[in-house]
Amino acid sequence: MSEITKTSIENFILRKAEINDVGIILGFIKELAEYEKLSHEVMATEELLKISLFENKYAEVIIGEFDKKPVGYCLYFYSFSTFLGKPGIYLEDLYITPLMRGRGFGKTLLSNLAKIAVERNCGRLEWSCLNWNKSAINLYKSMGAVSMDEWTGFRVTGENLLKLAGNN
Repeated sequence: MSEITKTSIENFILRKAEINDVGIILGFIKELAEYEKLSHEVMATEELLKISLFENKYAEVIIGEFDKKPVGYCLYFYSFSTFLGKPGIYLEDLYITPLMRGRGFGKTLLSNLAKIAVERNCGRLEWSCLNWNKSAINLYKSMGAVSMDEWTGFRVTGENLLKLAGNN
């Protein structure tokens, strides 16, 4: 992706996030967490995001701007499929501010990310969605996404992660 990508939506552009965008990114993370009723789980800080996104480059961020104002973002990173023998892209966050929804911005961000996956020879693009978020699920299915209902996600964090790490 070039630094700035024009889209088919008038006055809506996509751009690669830069280090001075960490405040914007953190703001979107907090808004998304509030929407998902998960604000209590947000531990990210601007300093942590600077290190993780721009120094260690663990993930990448694209910001969507409408009329030169940030209105949404997507954050993604590489995964790997042993079955395909290729990398994939895992979409961690896709968020559009509530007042800007319904204009095609989220669909445009997702479509752009699919283009990046194809350009980088990735075998898949995948993400998770809360099962109560019916509008997002309907959007994803309308774009050809298939739910992975036969899989159950697992997560280990905090104390349990430390405990598991010490069990060797």
